[in-house]
Amino acid sequence: MNTELEQISTIFESQKVAFEKGVMASYEARKNNLLALQKLIEDNEKSIIAALREDLGKSEFEGAISETLFTINEIKHTLKSLKKWMKKRFHLAPHLQFPAWSWTRPEPLGKVLIISPWNYPFQLLMSPLIGALAAGNVVILKPSEIAVATSKVIAELVPRYFSSDVVSVVEGAVEETQALLDLPFDHIFYTGNGSVGRIVMEKAAKHLCPVTLELGGKSPCLVLEADNISLAAKRIVWGKFFNTGQTCVAPDYILVHESRFDELVDNLKKYITEFFGDNPQMSEDYGRIISERHFTRLLDLINPEDVLHGGKGDQKDLYLEPTLVKADFHKKVMEDEIFGPILPLVKVKSFDEAKQLIFKRPNPLAAYLFSDSNTIIERFVSEIPSGGQCINDSIVHLTSPHLPFGGRGASGMGAYHGKKSFDTFSHTKSIMHRGTFLDLPVRYPPYKGKLGLIRKLLSWLG
Repeated sequence: MNTELEQISTIFESQKVAFEKGVMASYEARKNNLLALQKLIEDNEKSIIAALREDLGKSEFEGAISETLFTINEIKHTLKSLKKWMKKRFHLAPHLQFPAWSWTRPEPLGKVLIISPWNYPFQLLMSPLIGALAAGNVVILKPSEIAVATSKVIAELVPRYFSSDVVSVVEGAVEETQALLDLPFDHIFYTGNGSVGRIVMEKAAKHLCPVTLELGGKSPCLVLEADNISLAAKRIVWGKFFNTGQTCVAPDYILVHESRFDELVDNLKKYITEFFGDNPQMSEDYGRIISERHFTRLLDLINPEDVLHGGKGDQKDLYLEPTLVKADFHKKVMEDEIFGPILPLVKVKSFDEAKQLIFKRPNPLAAYLFSDSNTIIERFVSEIPSGGQCINDSIVHLTSPHLPFGGRGASGMGAYHGKKSFDTFSHTKSIMHRGTFLDLPVRYPPYKGKLGLIRKLLSWLG
């Protein structure tokens, strides 16, 4: 049910008052709200996973490891470290300011808006929420209206576990989102596509509101001088077709040395069949496309003459086969992020050729390399710009709470996960406390004849 527009401003003003009263200032308040989120998930995991299955056809396994368990793990990691993250840190003061003491302390930004996408509609709403609560903010959540069942579950559950002055949910589509973006938040966290990201940034600029944008892009996967092609194919198939390819960091296309092309294709086919059977439509482990619009968009990317495996679908069931296609950079499938179960393969002769092809597209959110060559690995890390990278595996780098996750350029700005989430939703305040028992007169007017002394003091004291 869409939230009434008048109610949106009421929620915002109520949270503003609560924040100014310090409702989330203490460690105990933050800890208790994080525990409430953990309890929400643990108490209602079956309902959450059922909603994910209704929206995306997610299996219980995929729903758990990528949405509910993922979020619980991050909560536990945050609770273990929160006291340490909240502590002030002392710093040296300049000698010229003696006597002085300097320190920094993190403080909450204030009123936060989190807008989530439809592909991981629970995790990509709750994971940023963890950082926002840990940092002491009040939050309005805007779940994706496309993931209807998950949005409904979130809207029903959040009021049972949180005070509306701390966490509230606004449901709706374009009109409700625009109403939210017109409000003077202190931080906006948006996950989705670049077109909407630009709108979010433009709206936020009117209030000088900082934003975190988690976007996407065509994430390349290089297979060069890899000894174990079978293992590379196995890990690529898992990462690409997890959530039916509807993952922002899924390998978008493969650049493989021409001498290993056929071997890689054979192994990719082998693992598609091994994972999902001869008829993936009947597999409990293979999901569905989110909507008819996206199904039609994806089907339009497939040129039957280029299909190496799969390529067929069932629109009524929103089912599209795991599909492999041969491609080059003139094909339609290579223009924009695919965001579905279609995997193009492009032959290359060298790392240099692969690099040139990658540079034809904006910076991707992720980049993957399967190789046993230390030289190629070093060049990949040093020369390929991307939000993050993973060597000899796919998508797993984002599971670490110790690694910041985020994009660069067209794939986003800002990062989160673990400590980085806390930092994203905090302001680091700098404080200097001067002593009063000594006060050098050299800094006060009149200045005549003092500049030479200042130069000597700066040179002497460094």
